[in-house]
Amino acid sequence: MTLEDWYRQDRLPHIYCAGCGNGTIINCTLRAADSLGLTLENTTFVSGIGCSSRAGGYTAADSLHTTHGRALAFATGVKLVKPKQHVIVFTGDGDCSAIGGNHFIHACRRNIDLTVICINNNIYGMTGGQGSPCTPKGAITTTTPYGMQEQPFDLCSLATAAGANYVARWTAYHVKQLTAAIKTGLETPGLSFIEAYAQCPTAFGAKNKMKQVSQMVELMRDNAVLKSRADADAANGIPLLPGKFVVGEFVRRNNPPLGCEVKK
Repeated sequence: MTLEDWYRQDRLPHIYCAGCGNGTIINCTLRAADSLGLTLENTTFVSGIGCSSRAGGYTAADSLHTTHGRALAFATGVKLVKPKQHVIVFTGDGDCSAIGGNHFIHACRRNIDLTVICINNNIYGMTGGQGSPCTPKGAITTTTPYGMQEQPFDLCSLATAAGANYVARWTAYHVKQLTAAIKTGLETPGLSFIEAYAQCPTAFGAKNKMKQVSQMVELMRDNAVLKSRADADAANGIPLLPGKFVVGEFVRRNNPPLGCEVKK
């Protein structure tokens, strides 16, 4: 089996905007699955609604394109019925943390054996560029024309506190690290949550003076701070500078999943 076998060739070319980071993250996910020897028969993809959630439709494995915010509820059903199945969830910052926020918290609390990949582009890209719970403070969206006034969710902190066994964050720039994190997530029993920051030049970038794809990619590259460095700075009383964000592995533990046979 080759990497190309994971793609539904009849659905290509994809519908994503030029410069979108979603394709990179799909590729990282399928490379991780392929490197572990997963097959089309023992892998199921589940997604909700949004740009990120179109990802499952490009895979040749069975996939469920479900309702907005409910991907984790559907994925839980798949896992309970087929406990040996590798269930991978594609979701976005809006789909996961807004209407799907309650499902997200309790899926982490139950520690269901799922691998959740949240493609976070800081905005509702598909439905008009509205602000999401992860839109940075001060950012311009169609619903925050004078700048976002609310504090954004830290999804990795939320997943860690709620009980997920594995939590990591990388970006579409950090291709090797993201692929490795997804691979680790697939190998870890219980709920694995991997947040992947992705550039959205069409909706987010255009409204925030970053129309060029390279500007958004360079922003992710230049503002990412490794967790080891952030922890060392915090121990010395040095705060994380505005605009910076932490990448790396946040937690890896081995609490038993709820009601599901764990991975071998």
